[in-house]
Amino acid sequence: MSPVIGIVIEAIIKSALMVFVLATAFAYLTLAERKIAAFVQVRKGPNRVGPWGLMQPAADGIKLLFKEEMVPAGADKVLFFLAPILTMIPAMVIMAVVPIGPDVELFGRSIRLGISDLNVGMLYILSVASVAVYGIVLAGWSSANKYSLLGGLRASAQMISYEIALGLSIIGPIILAGTMSLQGIITAQQQSTWYVLWQPVGALVFFLAGLAEVNRAPFDMPEAEQELTAGYFTEYSGMKFSLFFMGEYIKMVAVCAIATTLFLGGYLGPYVEQLPWLGILYFTIKTTALLFLMIWIRLTLPRLRYDQLMAFGWKVLLPLALANVVVTATATVLLG
Repeated sequence: MSPVIGIVIEAIIKSALMVFVLATAFAYLTLAERKIAAFVQVRKGPNRVGPWGLMQPAADGIKLLFKEEMVPAGADKVLFFLAPILTMIPAMVIMAVVPIGPDVELFGRSIRLGISDLNVGMLYILSVASVAVYGIVLAGWSSANKYSLLGGLRASAQMISYEIALGLSIIGPIILAGTMSLQGIITAQQQSTWYVLWQPVGALVFFLAGLAEVNRAPFDMPEAEQELTAGYFTEYSGMKFSLFFMGEYIKMVAVCAIATTLFLGGYLGPYVEQLPWLGILYFTIKTTALLFLMIWIRLTLPRLRYDQLMAFGWKVLLPLALANVVVTATATVLLG
């Protein structure tokens, strides 16, 4: 077999596996959130469909698959159809540069546990992340609904406000590692220590800005049910509605996976050098812990007012991120 054909086949197989894993993670993350919410609120969660309610995501998917899809009479039908796809696809694609484990030997060849290792991986992540908001804005505009339009406008303003802080928060790990490759950043942490110890402010800013980017509470203003009756996806139903949810939950996984890579050493852990497959377990545990923190924050903190949300982004996170970059760069130059 030609080496080029082998590389193409390997990429296709890894891409298909990544899509399957992310779709499964989306399904059972919704179940986990409902179970955790029930535990926090001292009530029973889903427990009817399958043992311990494990088949509830399948039941929800079947219900949405057969649910009638409504299209508003005044909607722009092309954009109304494309918006949920444009929201979900970037959430899938962004994980292409995230390494979930070290290279392993399989079928007599070295296999990278990640789809690609770009030397500009962080630029790729920022560029793809900025595309996802267009789906939300188009959904709000194309629905011919004032609540949806308000949700879309809020999403665009929120993205502009928090994406600057998000971009600045990743500069610290890039300066320390001297590379924009995610694999290179993990290797640099292997030679020193997890960057969350050197970059606690950067890690905090990244996590909070990531919450805002995926519209999670307390930054869920674009879909505030009490104010906007679900905001940008008010007019959506059936599988289009589920695509928005899929996009949100997969973006949660992506944000936590990237935070794990940048600040928590990625797949690094004890005995990874001897047992490379352990890297996947360590990566999954760290990512799951951050996902639990996201869910816990939603169940604990109230939603911010819109003026508080904008002020927090511009007056708190942005100055913190800028200060972190200045301090990191200065310390790197002085300490060599």
